[in-house]
Amino acid sequence: MGAGISQADIEGAYRIITPHVRLTPIFQTNGKEFGVSGFPLTLKLEQLQFAGSFKTRGAFANLLLRQVPASGVVAASGGNHGAAVAYAAMRIGCPARIFVPTVSSPAKIDRIRAYGATLCVTGDRYADALAASEAWTARSGALPVHAFDQRETLLGQGTLALELSRQAPEIDTALVSVGGGGLIAGMAAWYRGCVRLVGVEPFAAPTLTEALRAGGPVDAPAGGIAADSLAPTRVGELVFPIVQQYVDGVVRVDDLDIVRAQERLWDAARIVVEPGGAAAFAALLSGAYTPRANERIAVIISGGNTNAVRLTAAVCGPV
Repeated sequence: MGAGISQADIEGAYRIITPHVRLTPIFQTNGKEFGVSGFPLTLKLEQLQFAGSFKTRGAFANLLLRQVPASGVVAASGGNHGAAVAYAAMRIGCPARIFVPTVSSPAKIDRIRAYGATLCVTGDRYADALAASEAWTARSGALPVHAFDQRETLLGQGTLALELSRQAPEIDTALVSVGGGGLIAGMAAWYRGCVRLVGVEPFAAPTLTEALRAGGPVDAPAGGIAADSLAPTRVGELVFPIVQQYVDGVVRVDDLDIVRAQERLWDAARIVVEPGGAAAFAALLSGAYTPRANERIAVIISGGNTNAVRLTAAVCGPV
């Protein structure tokens, strides 16, 4: 299998990163609560992870399983991976330089700065930030921490599936947002076909759809409301063979579907989630994915780095 990742490898990574990451909770409910047909529904609340997304798992796996030089680490990111690497570097005590494109949200930029990393905003898309980070690696000798196309990153993201398999062993299918594919590939390496995995990506950034059509990673459009987390131009070379072997398919949602999913999660359950983190849930609300009768569905709520919901008590006073 691609990258040679086994369940034992993921278990080993989990033992190493466990002191540094949260065991994020699940929320078990029914589709009726969100206005869709009644089916058992489990939400894995990864927006509660340190640094606000599942990316923290892969960041710690890289920094703890690889040798970090004195020059520190460097990463390119739409925002969440950068925040995760900055957080992990802060906790471990090494320098970090993070490159993000101009589409990165203010919430993610603020997090990166708050964790003490050197922030470089460059180019319009993730691919531009990646090129700039590679140039910095060549000059500085810093350790590059790839957002999705790195074995250690996949090991870290696979620990989410390890947790979910223990928390909700009964699920039949998991819906997973896809950008570069690191999360769904890591989960696939753990489940290995025992649970159906369905990728969900925006129509404006169909990286996995185009890769599956072409038989390998190819450039795809990189836009839409979730461009700061789900639009890296193409899926990873290490990612693709794992996905090709173990992922059951991919569905797509539009920007309005994603916004409606954000709103429904907040209105029904007071769950705050960023656009990329809501894409998988949008597949259920929009009908892009229709569960079979009594199918037990899990949805990965993958990130919550957004300023869309603000507390107003300080301005308005008690209500």
